[in-house]
Amino acid sequence: MGFDPPMRAHGGYALFVRDSTNGTASPMALPEAYMKDNTLGAYSIADLREIARRRLPKGIFEFVDRGAEDEVSLRNNRAAFERIKLKPRVLVDVSQRSQEITLFGHQQKMPIAIAPTGAAGIMWHEGEIALARAAAAAGIPFTLATTSMTAMEKIVKQAGGRLWFQLYMYADRSLSHAIAERAKSAGFEGLVVTVDSPVFSNREYNLRNNFTIPLSYTLRNTTDVLTHPRWLLGVLMRYLLTTGMPRYENYPAEVKSRITAQPMGRALKLNDALTWDDVRVLRKLWPRTLMVKGILRPQDAVLAADCGADAVIISNHGGRVVDGAMAPVEVLPKVVAAVGKRITVMVDSGFRRGSDVIKALALGANAVLIGRSTLYGTAAAGEAGAARAIALFREEIDRVLALLGCRGISALNPDYLALPPAMSDAASVSIMR
Repeated sequence: MGFDPPMRAHGGYALFVRDSTNGTASPMALPEAYMKDNTLGAYSIADLREIARRRLPKGIFEFVDRGAEDEVSLRNNRAAFERIKLKPRVLVDVSQRSQEITLFGHQQKMPIAIAPTGAAGIMWHEGEIALARAAAAAGIPFTLATTSMTAMEKIVKQAGGRLWFQLYMYADRSLSHAIAERAKSAGFEGLVVTVDSPVFSNREYNLRNNFTIPLSYTLRNTTDVLTHPRWLLGVLMRYLLTTGMPRYENYPAEVKSRITAQPMGRALKLNDALTWDDVRVLRKLWPRTLMVKGILRPQDAVLAADCGADAVIISNHGGRVVDGAMAPVEVLPKVVAAVGKRITVMVDSGFRRGSDVIKALALGANAVLIGRSTLYGTAAAGEAGAARAIALFREEIDRVLALLGCRGISALNPDYLALPPAMSDAASVSIMR
């Protein structure tokens, strides 16, 4: 009896023992600790990003990973966190620390939620279900995007958990209202209306890569797909053999039938005539939690509260809409100071570390939405990868709380931070809200 070299199996390695008498090989029992290793070899979000980059065709990876135009906003989102420094306290008993929060009346184990990201279903077969299940297991909300590849009813049935639905307002308002009514009937508890996109943003790489939904192919991107066989067989072929070519499953049926291949997210014309009256209409239509996403000015946050919104999400769309826009974390203290306790304030864009989350919470955010980070995990290993991304944030948030000398999220405040001058005055006001 001898040992065979390790063989690839399901993205990992399996050891086989070969019987010298008949030549058959059987799987060798591995130590239990080895079998339960859920790290996937990823010890940071950057590791998950690299796994996703290797696994995905270039056009799909760049759709998720890159920003608008010259990517000034994309880079500044990260640089803004680096300009904020931490000020730890020492000799504080943090043995009973907790990162639990209460969000919209629900207690949850972590101060994060999953942001709407329309590409999950093209990163992994039925990736929205995988990501939603990971969120449900972690006890945090999951936001399904309008442009997702999985029907909202299927998410409710197969994933469960706390579910929010993200809505774009299209030129034909009745289409958007019909989608919102469908989400209400399906049982989604929150509606996230995105207001920062009156027109399509300029993402030139999508045009160069010819990344469209439904998928269409040129010599260039066909070669790209063929050189990524794991994605080709594990994602695209599974769709083709089961439900057909991926498409926008949450559009009304009469719209889906006439959609032709367009760059991702451009199938329907956006509404460039929206006003705050449209938010008031949605407030009457939607009886549950209403969130307005894409706020970057304190005055707009106040207007959202005046229109009856329950929350604002400070966001520059991950640097994917207006290139050169301020980073959300930079305007966070001013928004918090402007709205006080009238509404819930959340923030997204650029979060890659638990320390980033801690900084935003210390500046007054009630919760943080995570987008690309969990998409990288989904692309790397489906539900297990998404769970790994969430676990990394959980571990890092816990560690930073301890190292800061802070017992819990509710105790965080700007005194734990050394802020750049432009943020200091607003933060001093928000601490007294």
